[in-house]
Amino acid sequence: MDIKEQISKIVEELSKNGAVKELFEKEPVKAVEQVLGIDLPDEMIEQVINGVKAKISIDSIAQVSGMFKNILKKDEE
Repeated sequence: MDIKEQISKIVEELSKNGAVKELFEKEPVKAVEQVLGIDLPDEMIEQVINGVKAKISIDSIAQVSGMFKNILKKDEE
């Protein structure tokens, strides 16, 4: 199993499906297992959950950075 691929799959589903995002916030293990459709060992599920949280944080930072760039660009015009 490619963990990076699974993390990307989960992040994509969280961005499209509000119910799954809510479940991930309350019960990340259940959300991950629901999206993947499999029951993972505890040590693997924790790696996946931590990876998803990290990717979401990085994506959020990039999104905010992009918004600031757009604001600064408009101010220069």
